[in-house]
Amino acid sequence: MGNHMTKNHAFRSILAVAFVTGVAVLPNAAEAKDWWPFKINAAKGGDLKKVEALDYVPLEKAEKPWNLCVLFPHLKDSYWVSVDYGIVEEAKRLGVKVTVLQAGGYDALPKQLSQYDDCVASGAQGILVAAISEAGLAAKLKEGDAKGLVQIAVANPILETPITARITPDTYQKGFQEGEYLKKYLGDKKTTAIGLPGPQGSGWAESYMAGFRDSTKTGNIKLAAELYGEPGVPQSLRLVEDALQTYPDLNVIWGGAAAAEAAVSAVADAGRDDVVIMSSYENQTMLKLVKEGKVLGFAAEYPVMMGRISVDLAVRALEKKDYEKVLLVAPGIVTKDNVDKIDPTQIFAPDGWKPEFSVQ
Repeated sequence: MGNHMTKNHAFRSILAVAFVTGVAVLPNAAEAKDWWPFKINAAKGGDLKKVEALDYVPLEKAEKPWNLCVLFPHLKDSYWVSVDYGIVEEAKRLGVKVTVLQAGGYDALPKQLSQYDDCVASGAQGILVAAISEAGLAAKLKEGDAKGLVQIAVANPILETPITARITPDTYQKGFQEGEYLKKYLGDKKTTAIGLPGPQGSGWAESYMAGFRDSTKTGNIKLAAELYGEPGVPQSLRLVEDALQTYPDLNVIWGGAAAAEAAVSAVADAGRDDVVIMSSYENQTMLKLVKEGKVLGFAAEYPVMMGRISVDLAVRALEKKDYEKVLLVAPGIVTKDNVDKIDPTQIFAPDGWKPEFSVQ
């Protein structure tokens, strides 16, 4: 992750501009059928020092029904269900085949490794990978690269291992900008914060944390602890409850969506309505809690759009058409003030939509 931090520092100022306008507003009804153009940042030639904003427009149709395979860590929350929705819908629109596999959790790396082998054995021409751990999957990805497989990192960053392309949030920038937002929101008030970024070893959790940590190096927020763990509500609840006991002056809890959801329950039980809670990414529960004023906000990642664009990237690569090697979703902070202005079709699967595992 070291290289990623340095590179991200290099273009923090560029993305700060995108951050201000990063929240997509609701489309007119006439525009709702097409999801493009979508504003996104591209690192030209994969160089993170050459980041440009662009309006992404996908292909109209694939030339043939390519066979794609998708690897998810899990489909236990609306975030990954929304990525799945984007992939499935774009596969249908482009006319390609998709098989979706999910490992069951961030503690299931061996399962994801065997699922990678299943993708290869099934004759997949392209693999969309939401890696549980880049380090854990690196050997498989190198094998796939040597075989000429198209491999696209979707949502979870793959930074050092050779792959075809990636579309991910800029996790460092999101953590940093949320820290900046909290400092502005809290003003001169001295605060003690904890961070619950997610599972150690995932890469993205460390990157979120590094951004938030760097932001708190100036200003009035004292970062008391960094608590890593599986991104589930029960696991996060134990961490939050322990932190409330350990740090009696704790008044800011920042972390993933599951951690923020757990924190709402824990601070209510502890009678600590003075604690400010912020989430590093979104799901349906976060949307509800922001509207209710129980969570200050979240930094949007547009899961549906990442899913859609990952399919288009794979098809472009398979058809030897031009494509961007590194696409970064510009963070947009969503709070009670602007939550009704976001376009939910870019973020969430429709209400009641169930995960689909195959497009033929």
